[in-house]
Amino acid sequence: MKYTAEHEWVRRADRPGVVRVGITQYAQEQLGDVVYVSLPEPGAAVTAGDPFGEVESTKSVSDLFAPVSGSVVARNDALDTQPDLVNSDPYGDGWMVEIEAPDSEGLAAALDGLMDADAYAASVSAP
Repeated sequence: MKYTAEHEWVRRADRPGVVRVGITQYAQEQLGDVVYVSLPEPGAAVTAGDPFGEVESTKSVSDLFAPVSGSVVARNDALDTQPDLVNSDPYGDGWMVEIEAPDSEGLAAALDGLMDADAYAASVSAP
């Protein structure tokens, strides 16, 4: 699993060239109770670093940023009626989207540019 500076996690999905994306435990704790999630439909193009959706909580609204470029191939429709899954299971049932990268080398390079667990833990614990 890899992590972004925007507090999203990324891991390879079951299909080659596809990654699953969600927000981290730290992010959901900072947000508080998630009440609404806005996600793109399958087929939508996303660009690494650009916003692709929003998470609304009782505290604020936060953008979701694409960790890799590609096309959305799946969205977690369960979040439409159960946005609290983001709080209760951010790394499992609370996932957001799956993105298919246009090529495997580009995907590998994008993932290599993200933080590993130790680097992410250090980034959230730094003053």
